[in-house]
Amino acid sequence: MSSNLPTTATDVDSSPRVTPTDRRRAAWAGFVGTMLENFDMVVYSIGSAVIFNTLFFPNFDPAIGFIASFATYAVGFGARPLGGLFFSRYGDRLGRKFVMVATLSLMGTATFAIGLLPTYGQAGVLAPVLLVLCRFVQGFGAGAEMASGVVLLTEYARKGRRGAMVSLVWVGAAVGSVAGALVWLLVQLLPKAELEGYGWRLVFLSSIAVTIAAYVIRRRMKESPVFRELKAERLEASSPVRDVLKNGRKPLTRVFFINVGGHAHSYIYQVFIGAYLISTVHMPTTLVPQMLLLGGIVAIPAAYLAGRASDKWGRKPVNLAILSVLFLFSFPAFWLAGTGNVWLIGAVYVVGFAFAVEGAIAAQSAMFAELFGARYRYAGVALAREFSAIFGGGIAPMICSALLAWATGSYWPVAVYMMIVVTVSIIQSLRTPETADRDLTSVQDAD
Repeated sequence: MSSNLPTTATDVDSSPRVTPTDRRRAAWAGFVGTMLENFDMVVYSIGSAVIFNTLFFPNFDPAIGFIASFATYAVGFGARPLGGLFFSRYGDRLGRKFVMVATLSLMGTATFAIGLLPTYGQAGVLAPVLLVLCRFVQGFGAGAEMASGVVLLTEYARKGRRGAMVSLVWVGAAVGSVAGALVWLLVQLLPKAELEGYGWRLVFLSSIAVTIAAYVIRRRMKESPVFRELKAERLEASSPVRDVLKNGRKPLTRVFFINVGGHAHSYIYQVFIGAYLISTVHMPTTLVPQMLLLGGIVAIPAAYLAGRASDKWGRKPVNLAILSVLFLFSFPAFWLAGTGNVWLIGAVYVVGFAFAVEGAIAAQSAMFAELFGARYRYAGVALAREFSAIFGGGIAPMICSALLAWATGSYWPVAVYMMIVVTVSIIQSLRTPETADRDLTSVQDAD
């Protein structure tokens, strides 16, 4: 940053305006928002794997139908950086709370609307067009959701507890995964005709309950103490996107490449492997939500433990350890899944969810916020994380489906792809400094 700016505001830990009640409300706000986002994502991903190809793309070959279904899933990730870019103009100007309320409304409305859509048999080509539109709005809101939750909780947490507090965002995400899988398990108890007729709609319509609860919680919380100090001293950014692109290129690059590997593995385990089990291993469709439920349950403590570990041993070593596990497990994951043994498939989901879906992200999140200076922290985290999400999470299931089709059902190209993308993150992590307990009121980026 330019040298004429002050380097710090008032220390957050000593601020008299931050009470235990404030921190508790902030924790709940971060938890419930990502719970809704992951609920939305999981119910959509299960729908993509088990039913959307027949409801919205019935005239395609099954393999092409899966690719088309996952393409609509990827649209949401294409919208995420656009949402991150749009809300980055406001998260560092109007505050983290403003963005968290706005994004919640977008995600909840779009998910509810999917439950009201006509199918291809009812409206022809209009049906998948509307599905894509709803998925775009979902992604647009989600593009700013996680960044706002991560930044808010990082700025509220005491030194030595940031990793643990920020991990609550991902504990919420894991709970959302469990809730989404449970809802699908319940509706799959219906006869097939009723499931395809109205049962799948109930899954998406049920999101309204979480949306209302999250909205009430977020309206009651206070703004981040760091942002309040910046605003009081008139240090808030007037053009945060321009500022971070000009002055924050180093942390932007670091977050982008560290995030891409774990993100890709996360959505391969959450989305692609379910389709692989159905189409290639010929497992029943009911197995997918059962495995996602198992993975989500394991991910709840895994997310918190990863955050706590990053407080105790540092962000960098914990992140590198988790990424190394993902690298080594790429081939074994598909060998175990390909056996068709339910217990071994369960082991794949346990490892995948514990390390990729929540572990890696929980260990990285506090570090992402700590890498940026206070004036454009929100813009930096949102832009870097969401643009890398396109190349990591968004297109990963589609790439894996295409690789599987190219290799006529053999998984080896998918495993190689997983190893390559996580290697990128390992290399960047080695080149990134330790950030634990860094002063968050500083407007300087981490060295």
